Amino acid sequence: MATVVAQPHFIFGLRTGVSNNLCFFDEQTVVFPSGNSCVCYNTVQRCQRFIPGSEKSQGMRALAISANLRYLAVSECGDKATITVFDLQHEQGRKRKVLTAGDIFVQEFVCMAFSPDSKYLIGQTGGPEWMLILWLWEKQKVLATVNTSNSNNSVTQVSFNPYNNMQLCVSGTGVFKLFCYSEGALKQSSCPKVESINFLCHTWMTEERVITGTDTGRLLVFESGDLRREINSASKQSDSNSLHRQMEMKNIKDTDVAEGPNVLRITAILSYSKGFACSLGFSTICLFEKYEEDSYRKSREIRIPSHPYSNELTPVECQEIDTICISPAEETLAISTDRGQLYSCSLSSVEINKEEQKHFEFLLQSFHSKSITGLSICIRKPLVATSSLDHSVRIWNYETKMLELYKEFQEEAYSVALHPTGLFILVGFSDKLRLMTLLINDIRTFKEFTVRNCRECAFSHGGHMFAAVNGNVIHIYSVTSFENILNLKGHNGKVRGIKWSLDDSRLVSCGMDGAVYEWNTQTGKRESESVLKSCGYTDVAFSSDCKTILTVGTDLTLKEIQDCQVLREVPADEVAHTAVAVSHSGRVIFTGTFSGAIRAIKYPLPIQKEWIIYQAHSGPITKMMITFDDQFLLTVSEDGCLLIWKVIDKEGRGLKSNRQIIHAEEILVTKSDLEEKAGS
Repeated sequence: MATVVAQPHFIFGLRTGVSNNLCFFDEQTVVFPSGNSCVCYNTVQRCQRFIPGSEKSQGMRALAISANLRYLAVSECGDKATITVFDLQHEQGRKRKVLTAGDIFVQEFVCMAFSPDSKYLIGQTGGPEWMLILWLWEKQKVLATVNTSNSNNSVTQVSFNPYNNMQLCVSGTGVFKLFCYSEGALKQSSCPKVESINFLCHTWMTEERVITGTDTGRLLVFESGDLRREINSASKQSDSNSLHRQMEMKNIKDTDVAEGPNVLRITAILSYSKGFACSLGFSTICLFEKYEEDSYRKSREIRIPSHPYSNELTPVECQEIDTICISPAEETLAISTDRGQLYSCSLSSVEINKEEQKHFEFLLQSFHSKSITGLSICIRKPLVATSSLDHSVRIWNYETKMLELYKEFQEEAYSVALHPTGLFILVGFSDKLRLMTLLINDIRTFKEFTVRNCRECAFSHGGHMFAAVNGNVIHIYSVTSFENILNLKGHNGKVRGIKWSLDDSRLVSCGMDGAVYEWNTQTGKRESESVLKSCGYTDVAFSSDCKTILTVGTDLTLKEIQDCQVLREVPADEVAHTAVAVSHSGRVIFTGTFSGAIRAIKYPLPIQKEWIIYQAHSGPITKMMITFDDQFLLTVSEDGCLLIWKVIDKEGRGLKSNRQIIHAEEILVTKSDLEEKAGS
């Protein structure tokens, strides 16, 4: 086994597509899915602990937290859908029980809920069966099942009546049903005619009253299972009586409301002591307060602000809110969005300043919302750069765990490379490659190169050259003169990986044509080659002494190559390696896989299959790197997450490094910006 191991340290990113993907554990701690784990994030101490997903999980589908805030239920897809209940009060989130549907084949549980006494759990399966299962979860006992919908109508939320352990609510497309558990069965207790209404969410207000939100922005109130009235979400005063007089409640049809892009969908709703909070269209939360026995009026709006570095093509205002949660003491309201962002707002400050517009702030940082395509580190600063298909480039600090800079562009960013000084950056786009300056509060272009669709780029270790890939050609440029020094031609397929040797005299490349080439960067000549046409290589790295080459590819093996010969091969079972990184100490090799796992393999490579597997991401790992002092491993994935790992030995100590790196603190500022600041 590897004597060096990796420990998850911090993750940037939110996993979307998970029902109820944000909840409070206590006043300072939130729980959310990221990568292939659930993260418990303390907002005061700014630290995270991880509850890993199952090893064979094909994806998380829903979360639920118990009423006593002790237990977390996580549903996962796989050969058989499961729900795992964790004890959050245990430091490592100890696994308590794994629940299944028994002999019934279930692909997924789309939503779940705990009972108010935390003893029971309900799970709603997906289509076409749409079966609701009730467990006495501590004993892993199925108490009852019932079909809640037909194959055409989906269910989006299930809940227990917080005042009654035995009553449940189910809502979805044309579905609003109440069930009671009695005599060993779930019996439907109401059947309002709602076939034409698409319910997106619901919340219990009293023992008898449920408020629902629809895809056309309507807030409909049910009493004892019957549709009674509508709350006016547009004005601050809800005149429910006049609305009640104007319509026959049994014949309300959402098709009567004009459809179109301006329709305000109510995607999330949550009750609290003063009333309820609900989303209203994009990026807006409305607070409704109770002012009579059964009436509510809008008291406040809280909005997601525009990001200072965002452009008009991808406005932050276009985010739809997925989940709302409120801290136990009702001090903080937090939300998640469909763009993978987390926000929070202090409810106490909302009350104090009722007149001024209130905005959300990032709960943690701004995250990527799509696949991360590029990853790069530098020597002089603890910075990591990422590029993404969400059109953005982000600069993170892996020591402070902060996002330092963020820039959105008008097109997808395919690749990124940080200069060793941490002051400049290369970014590859579809039409050109841009060399940019990292300023105090901006990323600014100062030189462009006609390298199209550049999906791989890298500065030399000395920072005086850079390599950039265009299809099957590698261009080498001078950083001082910007001249195109060399064009390395030889690959017949797309180049997928390039790495410089430590002294910058050589460059190794691999491609989908099955070729691994080693180039002399002074002459442009090929010094060695290894071609295996049956394999498409996806990444390459030099060993720590730069004497051998490590490659991974589609033939599911990790190869060690020296002098045109394959010295060793380590098979990877059924899942392909997609990325590789070698520690500078030479003791360990990390590989990333198509399933999102990482593997720690000791070096020299073992003869047998000996490695440690870690559940990391929920999509293929696209890039991975180890910092120059061997303290951190950085991995990014198609799931849009950046995961920082601590590299430690088996005793839990950080690796000793011969490289004493003193991080620079200087930052760049333009003369005009400096003069403007001095003038103000």
